[in-house]
Order: sequence, then C-alpha cells, then structure tokens
Amino acid sequence: MTVTTPQPRTTIPAPAPSLRPRARDAAEDAGWPELTEAVREAGQYPTRAEAERITHVVLSALGGHITGDERVALAQALPPEAGRAIASQIPAADPLTAREFVDAVATRMEGSTPATARWDVSSVLSTLSAHIGDPLTTRLLTQLPPGYALLFGRADLAPTA
Repeated sequence: MTVTTPQPRTTIPAPAPSLRPRARDAAEDAGWPELTEAVREAGQYPTRAEAERITHVVLSALGGHITGDERVALAQALPPEAGRAIASQIPAADPLTAREFVDAVATRMEGSTPATARWDVSSVLSTLSAHIGDPLTTRLLTQLPPGYALLFGRADLAPTA
C-alpha cells in the first residue's frame, strides 16, 4: 500500500483585505465638529465626545417627531452626520409632549434623570435653532405640541387653551 503525503502549495493565498472603516471625506464631515463644539459649549460638557453622544441621541429622538417638508429642510440644513440622525428615524404616529420628549431622551441615556435630560435637550435644540435660523425653527415648532419652544431656547408665547 502506497501512502501519499500531501504536497505543499506552490502559491500562497493573498491576505484577506483588512476591514477598516471607510474614511470620510471633508465634505461629509463639514460642519459636524462645529455643531458638536457649539453643543459642548452650550451644555458645558467636559469633552466633545460627550457632546457628540448627546447630540446624536437628541437629534435621533427629534427625527421621529418632525415630518414632511420640515423634516427634509431640517436634514438639509444640518451637517450630513446630523441630517442622517434626523432622516433615519421612523416618524412617530403621535408626537410626544415636550415633557414626554425629555423623559424619552432620559431613557436613552445611561444615568440620565429628567433634569439632566432637559439640560441636554435644551443644549442641543437651542444650538440647533441658532444653526438653522429663526424661519426653519418656527416651522418646526408649528409641527410640535406646545412646550417645545422653551427647549429650542425661545419664549413660549402661545396662548394656552
């Protein structure tokens, strides 16, 4: 009985390509560092990373409550990364009241309380308002239930029913 020994390969397979994250180009990042730095300053957060995390959470929560042309206009007025956080959300059937919105944000952030969530939401939304301007902010507020104006850094002058 003849035993054959395996012969060594004569070719070496090419190494698998490394799985590196896709590099972002300058246009894709345009404005995001400035927006999150403005949030960091408004909220007095110790690091930009914390401001980025909070900005993502708040914008994602907001994205579910803005619909139609205002949603498109908002996403286009923001840096691409922030616009994606808005546009990627499924619209809510019924928008939350301002208090419910703050409470919902609190549940999305570990260690958050309603008080700290209100600070976070106000820091992001007031910065957002300054970034997008008064006309678009007004359009957004007409879509949202009463009470959101204060979160956007505006006086809520609407009469109560």
